[in-house]
Amino acid sequence: MAAARGAGAALGVGLVRGINVGASTRVAKDDLAAAFADAGFSDVVTLLQSGNAVFGMTGAPTVEQAATVEAGIERRSGVSARVVLVGEEQFREVVAANPLISVADDDARLLVTFLDHDLPADLELPADADLAPEVLRAGERALYQWCPLGISKSVVPAAFWRAVGPVATGRNQRTLARIVAELDRRR
Repeated sequence: MAAARGAGAALGVGLVRGINVGASTRVAKDDLAAAFADAGFSDVVTLLQSGNAVFGMTGAPTVEQAATVEAGIERRSGVSARVVLVGEEQFREVVAANPLISVADDDARLLVTFLDHDLPADLELPADADLAPEVLRAGERALYQWCPLGISKSVVPAAFWRAVGPVATGRNQRTLARIVAELDRRR
């Protein structure tokens, strides 16, 4: 059973970029949870091994809290990683707004990249013809990507991702469903 949340309490989601993808980026779940607690978040639950956390919070998550989580991860594990913090409502909106749900037939190949910033106004998405059969769409603080040949075979140019900005991290639809289930469990 989920712990009751007090008045003014809300839930948030933390997405850590690039951890636990090799020996040099290993961050233990306890260290990850402690880094979020250091930033003032409560009842931290980590999910899977790809840097996902659901936590209690008051108010909206801040840039300062993200920096505190990043510093805590580095202090505890020696791993430097960027963090995107998202309030529950915004997280659910981004997941629900995915325009590629109807074309995807494998949740492991449907990716949502969360941003801690708005997309640059002058950013142009690569042309559909240049990416086919892959598909890329922009949303509110998110990019949606269908990779029918597999995420590791994506043809989206690295220069595009550099132009997006450094604080962005992707999760496949299967992982997003697990995070939404944890949010639902905590209601």
